[in-house]
Amino acid sequence: MVDKASSPHLFADVLARVHAVCAAEIGAGVDLSRVVVEPPKDASHGDMATNAAMVLAKEAKAKPRDLAERIAAKLRNDDLIASVDIAGPGFINLTLKPSAWSDALRTVLREGAAYGRNTTGAAEKVNVEYVSANPTGPMHVGHCRGAVFGDALVSLLIFAGYDVTREYYINDAGAQVDVLARSAYLRYREALGEHIGEIPEGLYPGDYLKPVGQALAGEYGAALKQMPEERWLPIVRDKAIAMMMDEIKGDLAALNIRHDVFFSERSLIEGGADQVAATIEFLRAKGDVYEGRLPPPKGAPVEDYEDREQTLFRATAYGDDVDRPLKKSDGSYTYFASDIANHKNKFDRGFSNLIDVFGADHGGYIKRMQAAIKAVTSGKATLDVKVVQLVRLLRNGQPVKMSKRSGDFVTLREVVDEVGKDAVRFMMLYRKNDAVLDFDLAKVIEQSRENPVFYVQYGHARGHSVFRNAREVIPELPEEADARAAFLGQAAVERLTDPGELDLLRRLALYPRMIEAAAVAHEPHRIAFYLYDLASEFHALWTRGRDLPYLRFIINNDAEITKARLALVQGVVSVLASGLGVLGVHAPDEMR
Repeated sequence: MVDKASSPHLFADVLARVHAVCAAEIGAGVDLSRVVVEPPKDASHGDMATNAAMVLAKEAKAKPRDLAERIAAKLRNDDLIASVDIAGPGFINLTLKPSAWSDALRTVLREGAAYGRNTTGAAEKVNVEYVSANPTGPMHVGHCRGAVFGDALVSLLIFAGYDVTREYYINDAGAQVDVLARSAYLRYREALGEHIGEIPEGLYPGDYLKPVGQALAGEYGAALKQMPEERWLPIVRDKAIAMMMDEIKGDLAALNIRHDVFFSERSLIEGGADQVAATIEFLRAKGDVYEGRLPPPKGAPVEDYEDREQTLFRATAYGDDVDRPLKKSDGSYTYFASDIANHKNKFDRGFSNLIDVFGADHGGYIKRMQAAIKAVTSGKATLDVKVVQLVRLLRNGQPVKMSKRSGDFVTLREVVDEVGKDAVRFMMLYRKNDAVLDFDLAKVIEQSRENPVFYVQYGHARGHSVFRNAREVIPELPEEADARAAFLGQAAVERLTDPGELDLLRRLALYPRMIEAAAVAHEPHRIAFYLYDLASEFHALWTRGRDLPYLRFIINNDAEITKARLALVQGVVSVLASGLGVLGVHAPDEMR
């Protein structure tokens, strides 16, 4: 964790002061890990609140409210704190002196693009597996949400000091890639001039496999038709997978998403070392794999249930509801067996902090995977599974028709081409990952407050417009961001006393704490929410200045207050750019 005592950021500074008081009051050995400082739910209660007395009362052998009185008495002597009040059973509410907010703005200006970056992760290695769409066709809008969520989570973790690897697990083994090969073979025959008629049920019908068929025809001519299936199928399968993965990588690149590792499921089995078999034997030696029969399912059906003697993972020993099959009746491995080997491989590569991003239809898979991680790493690794819910694609409130090219869904590329990657990325994050998302193609390109991505980007552009206009009053105002921040860092920001200005200062001071909390919780949507609130407060202050001239950012006959307000604007655009950068969204200087 970050050393909060050495952090310059306001919430961390206040927390360090609360910790110091608690240690002095109760004893140096007291566990302060549960003590937090956060904004109160009701702003009328002050600037910050702490639960210190509530969580330390037992160790202090005192009633929470009595301990709160003792802590409050010491905090009232702090030079940063204007007043301290006790609420309810022992919550301590703090109101800071105005200088705290002035200093917080100076910190934003001084640190610039590094503001909010922290060392919470302490360079811990993290593996984030996301997207991992089967290589059986182009990516659809559902894949898009998981891709954006995973990519933003990686950026957030890096910003918070973790050493992160982006991983894509290629499901290139099993029945679905054989179906892909047979579907591509039909398109190959079509490319040679055959009339193939309707695509048989059970095969992939989309037009996206036509280029695969054409490539096979160009490379092999009619030779594949002379081969039995057992010979042509692996050839066609490898070609189709390679071309589908190239297309998937292109789709991801359209969203500026690039993985560090593409890990093949087939590589676990092929290449001379069957890692799935080795993993099963590893677990068997620990007593976690046995031969037995599963009881019939009660209530909801159990996936992969077969009433036969089979190889089972003792998942119930690690918190799952039922033991899980590792081999099918034909002797091949279940998907689950390969997934265990895949995660053991990650652990063997040095990752003990694992994050998987699952689609909504994989929610029932979480318990068994977490049980497997406990078993295969002897409890040394953790797996956090983030479920990404469905996306309902709309246009002016009406469901969007399916894509002809894909056959039965709207492709990711079609959506990005229509509305742009910024709208896609921001809006895919402007709702918590486990809630269903309505994505309206018409609404996300509106230039209005109702369109969050426009509203936030417009906040950044509006700030730069203020700078351009301000040069008529302050011609020496630098254009380059760092130079401008250094110049404005000398401004008399103590003159920012209007409630709207103070609200903005408080919001800016909250950014580092929000980043840290979002990283720990693995919740990048918090950044999108924060940015919208920050932009809203900035736009509101700009609008008040239009109605009340004395509140305008630029006062022609008062260069000092103009510089102070420009410093505030610089803080806003700096944090907007930072947060948008973490989300992978462009921060424009102008919008037309």
